[in-house]
Amino acid sequence: MAKSRGRQPTTRRRDTKRDRPGAGRRKSCQFCRDKVDVVDYKDLGMLRRALSEKGKIRSGRLTGACRRHQRQLARAVKRAREIALLPYVSDR
Repeated sequence: MAKSRGRQPTTRRRDTKRDRPGAGRRKSCQFCRDKVDVVDYKDLGMLRRALSEKGKIRSGRLTGACRRHQRQLARAVKRAREIALLPYVSDR
């Protein structure tokens, strides 16, 4: 019997996005939804949500911010730290 030269069907399927854990719908940017043009460094409640318990700036993946607003958010956190509105590190 001769071998077929075409593609052979595979028994394994690639992992689809639905099969992976945590592969849900990406959350939309909070700032875009609220139509915020510029992230304000004086809005401490909003800036604290972007900080971890240790005081590090969370990534855009965790905050859900788009690239533009994530950059503005990081800049605002740095400005707030500079004028002592936010701590550089958290208290233990």
